[in-house]
Formats: sequence, C-alpha cells, structure tokens
Amino acid sequence: MGAINTESFSVPQNELASFARILAHPARIAILEQLMERGATHCGKLDLPLAQPTISAHLKELRQIGLVYGKVEGTSVCYCINLETWERMREAFDTFFVKLRYVEALHAPTESNQYHTST
Repeated sequence: MGAINTESFSVPQNELASFARILAHPARIAILEQLMERGATHCGKLDLPLAQPTISAHLKELRQIGLVYGKVEGTSVCYCINLETWERMREAFDTFFVKLRYVEALHAPTESNQYHTST
C-alpha cells in the first residue's frame, strides 16, 4: 500500500484512524491495561512478556499520540495515562459507533425488505 494523503480526510477521521492504529497492537493494549490497574502513575517496569526495548518502543508510540506521558523521577521514568486524550479517544470512537448504530437502524431488515435466499 502506498503513502496515504491524510490531507484528503477530515480531522476527526485522521484522529480516529490514529487512535485505532495505536490500539491495534496487543502490547499497547496490555500497557494501557497495566497503567489503568496500577493507578494514576506507574514507576518501574511493566510486567509484559517483551524485552524492555520493545516495551519502550510501544510506550514511545503511546506518548507520541498523547495517550501516555512520562516524567523522570530519579533514574526511573514514571508513566501516566493522559485522561484528557483518553476522553477525546473515547468520544471519537463513541461518535463513530453511534453513526454505525444509526445506519444499522435505517437499514434494519423488516419483513417486507428482508433478503431472501433461494434454495
């Protein structure tokens, strides 16, 4: 697949695609889950079946989109979920899925318009 011309799409479409891409890897989901489970800020290593450089690369992806931020405390980096970005992501997905429910309701099969297959 070639390069994508993101200027051809709306800001909400590009933002939703960015959020979807960041959530498309199970390691990033696991990182977010661990940060949620451990509270506001987590310092130290995350418990994942990955090498530390791989975890760091995933944390970098999460930081770049703004879902996670890190602050240096001594020799450690402490990570937190950015609740403002988290809420923006939730709203973007909610808006998208609400549109889908609306379209499904418009096109829901009724007895008069159901698709019939012949046997």
